[in-house]
Amino acid sequence: MSGLRTSKDLDVEVRSRGRVPKGADAYARQKVLAVTGRVSEPVLSARVKLTQAVDTSAPRPATAQAVVDVNGRPVRAHVAAGTVFEAVDLMQDRLAARIARARRYVERGRHGSGSGSGSGDEAAWSTGPGHEHRPHRRHLPAGERRIVRHKSFGLARQTPEDALIDLEAMDHDFWLFTDLASGYDSVVYRDPRTGRPRMASLGPVDPGPETEGLLGLSTVPVPLCGVDEAVRRLHMTGLPFVFFHDTGTGRGSVLYHRYDGHDGLIAPAL
Repeated sequence: MSGLRTSKDLDVEVRSRGRVPKGADAYARQKVLAVTGRVSEPVLSARVKLTQAVDTSAPRPATAQAVVDVNGRPVRAHVAAGTVFEAVDLMQDRLAARIARARRYVERGRHGSGSGSGSGDEAAWSTGPGHEHRPHRRHLPAGERRIVRHKSFGLARQTPEDALIDLEAMDHDFWLFTDLASGYDSVVYRDPRTGRPRMASLGPVDPGPETEGLLGLSTVPVPLCGVDEAVRRLHMTGLPFVFFHDTGTGRGSVLYHRYDGHDGLIAPAL
């Protein structure tokens, strides 16, 4: 017995927050199983979080978030909608797209980039079901915002292409990693203006031919500053995050704007 679960006996864990309507949990399980049932690789686990905001007058007060472990690679989808059931439908579509796209980029890496594959793949990073339904970030005055979450962990040493795959699979705005070839802390992210993927690093890097046409390199110097200055930069620019060279640790860190309006900090473990 391998112990790997198939879609038929997969236990989809569903958690609810707020006044989630009756039957939404079973509906979410059904939708996730419909997605995992089409996956050829082993699905190790699946978790769903459904949230109904107290303020029902908000544009999209319902959110659905799913994280599925496909053969050791987590894939995430996070969407917002007018109702919980609508959010679950959008989550299903976006989760299926994330799994398919992550698999496509893995296969692309195994067999080489090929000719002429760049432009279509580049556009795909910023599109797909549910992209326009990403949750809104709550606005709080700068004086009320706090760093309410501080995560510190060992960064993955990986190629920019693998970092792009993780960025896409996890449906995040950025992915912090250590470049395998150069050893520099780096970040891949979606350009807020175009949605296309870019990379910034603490030092010069060569992303390699496998990411040609997929990844642009940022020419803006990474700010060398402490956390307090990073907070000021984040609040002043209004960007989703700031990647900075932390003078306190000597490492690359990310300060980001959370959906609840406060800030979060991700720093490499020393």
